[in-house]
Amino acid sequence: MSSTRIVSVAKELPAYYKETKDILPFVEFWLQGQEERFRRKVIKIFEGAAVDKRYSIMPPEDVFIATSFEAKNNIYVREVKKLGTNVLKKALADADWKASSLDYIITVSCTGIMIPSLDAYLINELGLRQDVTRLPVTEMGCAAGISGLIYAHNFLKSNPGKRIALVAVESPTATFQLNDYSMANMVSAAIFGDGAACVLLSSEENAKGPKIIGEEMYHFKDATHLMGFDLTNHGLKMILDPAVPTTIAEYFPDIIHPFLERNGSNIEKVNHLVFHPGGRKIVQTVEELFGKLGKNIDDTREVLRLYGNMSSATVLYVLERFMEKDLQKGEQGLLLSFGPGFSAQRVLIEW
Repeated sequence: MSSTRIVSVAKELPAYYKETKDILPFVEFWLQGQEERFRRKVIKIFEGAAVDKRYSIMPPEDVFIATSFEAKNNIYVREVKKLGTNVLKKALADADWKASSLDYIITVSCTGIMIPSLDAYLINELGLRQDVTRLPVTEMGCAAGISGLIYAHNFLKSNPGKRIALVAVESPTATFQLNDYSMANMVSAAIFGDGAACVLLSSEENAKGPKIIGEEMYHFKDATHLMGFDLTNHGLKMILDPAVPTTIAEYFPDIIHPFLERNGSNIEKVNHLVFHPGGRKIVQTVEELFGKLGKNIDDTREVLRLYGNMSSATVLYVLERFMEKDLQKGEQGLLLSFGPGFSAQRVLIEW
C-alpha cells in the first residue's frame, strides 16, 4: 500500500471584502422594521462573532438586496469557476506540477448548485487529461474539506504513483436569506464568509510533505436536525441548532481518543491541532476541551478572525498555516471538522 503525502496547499479569496464594523450599518438597515431588542441582540451577535473581516463574491451592498435564488446562484456559478481556476493554478505552480499530470480531481462546494459541477469546467480551463477521474462532493457542508482529504487518501493509498487535486470553493454569502429573521440566519450571517482552497496530494515515492497516517468519519446517531440547508423558493436556508457545541463536547472523547489509538498515537503525541473554526462558540468549546489536554488552537481562531467560516474551505486555510511552518520530522497534526449528518471527520498527519 502506498503512502499519501500532502504536497501543497493554496488559498484564493474573492475580490470584495469588508471589516465587520463596516457591515454593521448594512445590518441595521436590513433590520430596521424589527423590534429594538431583537436588533440590539443581532448587532451583539455580529460584534461578538470573533470575525474581524470577511470576503464575498459580490459587493456587500448587493447581499442585502432582495434577489431571486436564480440571480444569486448565477453569481455563485460565475465566481466559483473563477476562484476554482485561480486556486488550482496557484497550487500547481507552488508544487511545480503540470495540470496534465493530475490523475484525480475532487471538487467540494455546498453553497450553490451547478451541473456540470466545477471539476468539469476546471478540466477544460486548465487542460486536464481526458481520462482524469472526477469526484464532486456537494452535500457535506463544513466537514467536506476533510471529507475530500479522506476520499483523496483512499484513492491514492490503493494507487501508487498518482496525483490528486482537492479544490474547495464556497460562497455562504450566496445563501444569505433576506426575509429569514431566525437566529440560525442571524448567526450564520455573522460568522460566514467566502473563499477557496486547493490541496495537492500524491502517492509518488519521492513526494514531499506531511504523510496521512489515518482517517475516519464519525456519524452521530439521529442528529440530522442539527445542521444543514432547507431548499426554499428563496434559496438555501440555513439550519443551525444551538445544541451543536454541547453535542460536540458530549461526544468529544469518543471522537478523539479511540481514533488516535487505532492509529498508534495519542493526544500527547499530537503536536498540532488543525481544527475547522465553525464559529466562536464551537471554537470556545473545542478550546476548553483541548486546553485541558495542554493544546492550543490559535491558528484556528486566527483563521476565523481573518476570514470567517468559509464552510468546507476553512480547515484547509488552517492547514495552509501549518504547511508554512518549519515543523520537525515526526511531529503530528490532527485535522478535525464537523458538518451536517451530524458528523465529525478526522485525519492524522505526520511530518
